[in-house]
Amino acid sequence: MADQVVSVLVEGGKAAPGATLGSALGPLGINVGKVVAEINEKTKMYNGMKVPCAIRVRSDKSFTIEVGRPGTAALLLAEVKKEKGSGKAKTENVGNVSMQQVRKIAEMKKEDLFGSSEEERMNQVIGTCVSMGVTVDDRDPREVLKERKGKASGNAT
Repeated sequence: MADQVVSVLVEGGKAAPGATLGSALGPLGINVGKVVAEINEKTKMYNGMKVPCAIRVRSDKSFTIEVGRPGTAALLLAEVKKEKGSGKAKTENVGNVSMQQVRKIAEMKKEDLFGSSEEERMNQVIGTCVSMGVTVDDRDPREVLKERKGKASGNAT
């Protein structure tokens, strides 16, 4: 029998052996409680965020859990302690992040972002701030990006 893979989206640190996991894993004959405990341990740093997980079950009933990372938007929302971004990002802000928080998110998403340097990845996170209505160091993220690009090209204003 080939490995079976069950993909789920769980709240970080709060997976439960309820309907979603129980019905998907029960027929595979593995201990759902053990799976839930391991998922919660591996996702506790993403408390309150939806985290993609893949449970790979082998024919001998052993399993491994691969934890994905929440999206950049979810990480930003966690930092500003909001449920959702602004529906009017150009005129309405939902919160503010510091450059230190931007750097932290860029580091967490290092494998998922396209930038080859920390600065490029930080710019991608700031770009997400633009569409979500999140300011950076109490400034419009578009202005922050312009300033950073000016400095990067040696044309600081």
